[in-house]
Amino acid sequence: MLTVIMETKDNEAELAQTLSALVAGAVEGLVSDVIILDHGSTDGSPRIADAAGCRFCLDWDLGDVLRSARGEWLMLLEPGARPIGRWVDELAEYVSLNRSPAQFSPSRMHKRPFLKRLAHRSPPLESGFLMPKGDAVAAARGNMPLSGLTSGRAARKLATELVPAWVAMENRSTGERHRTPDSKM
Repeated sequence: MLTVIMETKDNEAELAQTLSALVAGAVEGLVSDVIILDHGSTDGSPRIADAAGCRFCLDWDLGDVLRSARGEWLMLLEPGARPIGRWVDELAEYVSLNRSPAQFSPSRMHKRPFLKRLAHRSPPLESGFLMPKGDAVAAARGNMPLSGLTSGRAARKLATELVPAWVAMENRSTGERHRTPDSKM
């Protein structure tokens, strides 16, 4: 039903976090496959992808990758981003009833400080992006980045929240571990 695609370069820890969050979607039959597009990683990213059963692409053309995706819908994420709550049920319902792109709602528990929000422009995939495969294939050009697929596209907001990738990056740099609402620790 849904293919998850991420771009990476030396995001071993962040990939592990995102992939572990996606397990529930795979178990429920929502996530059919995960594709990792690499930009020259020198860390353990390929091992993490292999252990999770993902396709790890070293040399890729975005159009070819999108056409090979198993799902009829694509979920574009940044490594480290994690959907939380009842995301599996909401996405399953959304893709069965809609044809327009959607994005997750930003996490209420993970916000940048106010002044940083004013000065910082959010990356295109910070809230993830969900779109029909056919639309993505039509928009793909060569080795354009995944974020290029979102350009100029209006997206509906899902009720489900996404912990943004910058939280995982920040935690890695500070050595801290923040709890999310769905964590068991």
